Amino acid sequence: MGKKRFYITSPLYYVNADPHIGHAYTEIACDCIARYERMKGKEVFFLTGTDEHGQKILRSAEDNGKAPIDFVDSVVPKFKDLWKGLSISYDDFIRTTEKRHVDTVQKVLATLYKKGDIYQDEYKGFYCTPCETFWPKMQLEDGLCPDCKHKVEEISETNYFFKLSKYQDWLKNYIKETPGFISPGFRRNEVLGYLEEPLNDLCISRPNTRLSWGINIPFAQDHVTYVWFDALINYISGCGWGSDDKKFKECWPCDFHVIGKDILRPHAVYWPIMLHALGVELPKTIFAHGWWMMGGSKMSKSKGNVIDPFEIIEKYGQNAFRYFLLREVTFGLDGTFSEEVFITRFNGDLANDLGNLLNRTLTMVEKYFDGVVPEEGDMDEQDKALDDKLKGLPAKIDKFLPELNFNQSLISVWEVINIANKHIEVSKPWQLAKENKIERLKALMHILLKVLSYSALYIYPFMPGCSLEMIKQLGLDIKEKDITFDRLRSGLLKPGTKINKGSPIFPRIDSN
Repeated sequence: MGKKRFYITSPLYYVNADPHIGHAYTEIACDCIARYERMKGKEVFFLTGTDEHGQKILRSAEDNGKAPIDFVDSVVPKFKDLWKGLSISYDDFIRTTEKRHVDTVQKVLATLYKKGDIYQDEYKGFYCTPCETFWPKMQLEDGLCPDCKHKVEEISETNYFFKLSKYQDWLKNYIKETPGFISPGFRRNEVLGYLEEPLNDLCISRPNTRLSWGINIPFAQDHVTYVWFDALINYISGCGWGSDDKKFKECWPCDFHVIGKDILRPHAVYWPIMLHALGVELPKTIFAHGWWMMGGSKMSKSKGNVIDPFEIIEKYGQNAFRYFLLREVTFGLDGTFSEEVFITRFNGDLANDLGNLLNRTLTMVEKYFDGVVPEEGDMDEQDKALDDKLKGLPAKIDKFLPELNFNQSLISVWEVINIANKHIEVSKPWQLAKENKIERLKALMHILLKVLSYSALYIYPFMPGCSLEMIKQLGLDIKEKDITFDRLRSGLLKPGTKINKGSPIFPRIDSN
């Protein structure tokens, strides 16, 4: 049986605090690819969800005077509300407190224990609660966690360990032999550099006398599962490993795990080794994107520089927010967020370019052709050049989007939009109307409407709400479920169609 579904995952978001722009960034990127693959006619499985166990959750619950399950139940809806506000088209939302996930984690643990890849030993070292990570003394930096620079706690206890070191050479060779497995390439090199040092076996349990909030170890009821070992398993528990063989065969291997660079090590080291030890094929690509910075540093709650995505959506709309995050920075690199830069991008690309082209073209169709799409007419050389540019778009989109190169995809669409705007200035349709050159005017309006109708479909993965509004205003008889690339090939414009010009889709923002 061949693989039938395109499978993409976001990470599970840790619910010790409210969702922020970083969460939104990852989710929008996944949604864009999921929509693109559906447009290609593929059956897509897009999994997202929440990570709900561990020391940080327990402490956050205690700080809020709630039981852990009540605390996570109060935070999870905020993520779902944000995904709704951003039109995220996920197919499944998994929580690590769900029975289907708990059962799978325990089955994985039992399988690896029986195989001899999990053993019990005494641990002595230092524990960082914010990172949920043990560190040997030699790796500390001035006595602090090398990752988050917070204080660590010295601990001595008996725990269970997973044999990472047993598979280190295998993983190193696999990464070297499979260039596209970790992306971008510089992240691949980062992981290979990490693997040059000996791997410590992974401590995968906590005694429930110290931490009770977690999944019980099936062969040691006095221990719970380490949160990272628990959370990573969602990628197979969500698609039926050990419970729904048919679904698992249809989905696995995963096409893309999309994550932030701060969680690269668990995904690119722990997770592949866990899968290999289980005898499960590895995902095709783990893609680690960069951070959004503000004022030269990573956004963080402690610094008070976190951007609330709900506020941005309320102020500027989901379409502009989605566009900015995908257009502003090459996916994989860090980006800088500021409202000033956001407004500049909004007024330039969305209001002046796309919004202006739609509004002025439909205004002219109303004025010169009573709001009805004219016959095609004979194109001149400039019309043909614009049409050729438009015909070249599919190849560019199909080159860039499978690489998660969102900004280059959008740049390609905007090149055509900008040429169309310049074409209006050069062709002077108002002069053609004045001189009664109706056939020439028909051809001009037709190519402009063609650019708009095709652009409406090409931007659907990036800004679905904007796409649907453009389709409505252009009078196109297309339902959302029918937005496919096959629909593009069959043609969109029909002479005689009545347009439905509405309000400008992106009115300029006065930043003064």
